[in-house]
Amino acid sequence: MLIDSHCHLDYFNKPDECAEVVARAVAAGVGEMVTIGVTLAQSREIVKLAEAFPNVWATVGVHPNHAAETLPLVTPQELAELTQHPKVIGIGESGLDYFYDTAPQDIQRENFRAHIRAAQITQLPLCIHARDADDDIAAILREETDQAGAFPFLLHCFSSTRRLAEAALALGGYLSFSGMLTFPKAPEIREIAKDVPLDRLLVETDSPYLAPVPFRGKRNEPAYTAYTAATLAELKGISGDDMAALTTRNFRTLFTKAAA
Repeated sequence: MLIDSHCHLDYFNKPDECAEVVARAVAAGVGEMVTIGVTLAQSREIVKLAEAFPNVWATVGVHPNHAAETLPLVTPQELAELTQHPKVIGIGESGLDYFYDTAPQDIQRENFRAHIRAAQITQLPLCIHARDADDDIAAILREETDQAGAFPFLLHCFSSTRRLAEAALALGGYLSFSGMLTFPKAPEIREIAKDVPLDRLLVETDSPYLAPVPFRGKRNEPAYTAYTAATLAELKGISGDDMAALTTRNFRTLFTKAAA
């Protein structure tokens, strides 16, 4: 069984569409999915969505692109309180995005630190969004770890530099790979993936975005996790079944509430 560690099921919002997407995922061997919070209000809503499906989990958080939309910023305590729900197994997604830069960078950094502190309080994993901000993300991860201790985290939809990958791995983090791994123009990502330890790998879709080859340009969905996993298995020189087993094991090691 595969697990899609990062998707946005609430974006499949036509009548009965979400149920159909979940059913197609299960038919494709993707037994569980994690639907991701991007604003505080939306996070509360996707918890209800997760309640509707026994094989769907949720995270709660504020994406960096939305960090300045609602002030004052979310506090670590607010996030920690939301994680008390049994279907909430992580925090995020949060992080830094200097590419779109829709929120002031100082606000993004403050928002990111609040999510890190929530992860430290709860010891639930933080799903980190990183785009054109590798040095600041690495620095903040190190600073917050030094100040208040280690916390579980993953770099989701990894498309960053080897430098950030190595910094995250050194701090105990995981790397999650999406359909970008299959793109012809992504050799650097594949080279990094080859070197990630087998016990630190996850797979995801980030659907409805970033559909893998052979669906490039179409709407992505959790069923397509299998294509990314197949590419990752080929890079690692192992079977598809072994890749499914190890990424599922890694998921349960990181997302401890999903293993209970």
